[in-house]
Amino acid sequence: MSAEFRLRGRVLVLYADAAVVRRELEAEGAAVPGVLELARDVSTDEMAPAWGSYYFDERLGEYCLTGFRGGAVAHGAVQRGGFEVLVGGENFGCGSSRETAPYAQLVAGIRLVVAKSFGRIYRQNAQNIGLFTTSDFGVLERLTRGETILLDSLAEAEDAVTLAIARHGGLLAYARARLGGAVSVPVPAASERAQTIVEKIIAAHTVRDARGENVGVAGVRPGASLFVRADLRFSHEYVTPMADALLRRAFGEGARVAEPESVLLFRDHLTFARDVLSDDAQRLPLLRQAELLPEAQAEFAARHGLRLFGEVEAEGRRGSLAICHEAMLESFAEPGSVIVGTDSHTSTAGAVGCLAFGVGSTDMAAAWMTRDARLRVPETVRVELDGRLGPAVTAKDVMLTLFATPLVQEGAATGRVLEFGGPGVASLPLDERATLANMAVEAGALTGIVECDEHALRELATLRGCDAERWRSRVVRPDPDAPYAAWVRLELGAIEPMLALPGDPKRVQALAEVVARGAPRIDIAYAGSCTGGKRRDMDSYAAVLGPAALRGERVAPGVRLFIQAGSESVRRYAEERGYLAIFERVGATVLGSACGACIAAGPGTSRSADEVTISAGSRNFPGRSGPGRVFLASPLVVAASALAGVVACPPTDIGGQQ
Repeated sequence: MSAEFRLRGRVLVLYADAAVVRRELEAEGAAVPGVLELARDVSTDEMAPAWGSYYFDERLGEYCLTGFRGGAVAHGAVQRGGFEVLVGGENFGCGSSRETAPYAQLVAGIRLVVAKSFGRIYRQNAQNIGLFTTSDFGVLERLTRGETILLDSLAEAEDAVTLAIARHGGLLAYARARLGGAVSVPVPAASERAQTIVEKIIAAHTVRDARGENVGVAGVRPGASLFVRADLRFSHEYVTPMADALLRRAFGEGARVAEPESVLLFRDHLTFARDVLSDDAQRLPLLRQAELLPEAQAEFAARHGLRLFGEVEAEGRRGSLAICHEAMLESFAEPGSVIVGTDSHTSTAGAVGCLAFGVGSTDMAAAWMTRDARLRVPETVRVELDGRLGPAVTAKDVMLTLFATPLVQEGAATGRVLEFGGPGVASLPLDERATLANMAVEAGALTGIVECDEHALRELATLRGCDAERWRSRVVRPDPDAPYAAWVRLELGAIEPMLALPGDPKRVQALAEVVARGAPRIDIAYAGSCTGGKRRDMDSYAAVLGPAALRGERVAPGVRLFIQAGSESVRRYAEERGYLAIFERVGATVLGSACGACIAAGPGTSRSADEVTISAGSRNFPGRSGPGRVFLASPLVVAASALAGVVACPPTDIGGQQ
């Protein structure tokens, strides 16, 4: 039965001018897009801020859009306004995979979202929970004229899987019908065309029957909708409780996770949340809710017999065993495998030549039962790397340079895979390749994947204390004549240090140009996160701060430098090399390993709008790391800026190849 929808409430249009949106929320009646520019790149952080996403029930409606453009929407304003339709511009729902973003809209009363284009995970999350989306502005015009539309008709323009999910009332109902034998899964027609790396991996993991017992097809083509068997599924404490609640609601209290040995849980995102929330009277009531999440995750792990990587407390310090992405890289990801995780930066594992992508809570709840994940075969963009990085340049600069290309600026990477290859890859250590894969999602891509070679296999074997031979047969390479949606070549030797300006990782300029115009002052330097907390990143911080310590220099007055490893293993690496002593000697605060300031959940989070941060993280959307402005840069630049007190160029005698 198709749901009929006739507009009886209001239309909320997210304009680029936040002041217009504030006036719109305060007015009565319905607004429609006119001559004003629509807001583009509205991130999930703006839709449901990290600090409001500790809830996973109807209370989330109060936080709907409260992060928009740094706080243009008041608490509860959308819910009180009687809005039924939400309108945005290009790349609506970019950024984090958190399903709380569309869920907050749904429970605030929104039934339909109209935007010029959507972030891949946001749109899939919306479809999974029954929030309808469309890029057809003609639908909006029909509604405002008083017409009635059939919401299911919007799914018909997508694919058979999306339509089936819509008709079942959501992904979990569809998954329940699948496992009960009431519906079948789509199996793509065999394709004999040349294949990219990701296409080969997808083909080998394509599910061919409803219960997922038979896997693998000869080949796939972009655009085909299917389900891929996951070799590993993981989630962290920020998301696990919501997925568990959805699982029990859909399958009953007695439901048990299928193949628990291939499921991993991590407590890494909220380890230091108390340090931030307890200092903020306005957000203090959220603290108990935040503390309930890891408790609920631990109960879920015990109920299903799942492996949980928790926290450590030793020698007067605390931290997580590992950020999930660092752990996957260190211990679990393998060439040719498929990994799904409840975090958009799941893509990090693509550094070893596997297909790793983020999913929402509903997708994970279904995957716990079916062992697979929904996927539309993506097109692939080839990023060919030549040469070697020069002095003071790292993989972070490679990605920021890529973001500045017309290909990314014009949205050609959106929803696709960035496949990194070419002779330049061989010069990059595994941690630098991880940065490439990690930040691919900031270009709007589904994921990033790096061609696996002997260098990577040897480094992986050393890291895990085993023989590289175990993986050689699993390495997947693209066919020589594989078709690509686009192709871009980067000469590594021509890349210079880059800087992402506040507001969006794609607002990129050459660092030297920014400094020449007048280096912005900084209050905080954050040297951590899944992007900037790896072994190679610790090498970079030490390469700048070590010589400074010998000269007797310290962090600039008024600047707070926080250094945070991505795992206890990385922390031990830094300690054994004397890095931690160097960091403390220059006045840095060395934190326990975990996520943190990158999602406003730890030291390094700004406290006021006038504070300025330079971060080694991957995202700087409004409000994501606190109310202040955030620049993104390489670990070398972050360390140099902490010493200078302003955004600064690193010494030219060190670099990504040091």
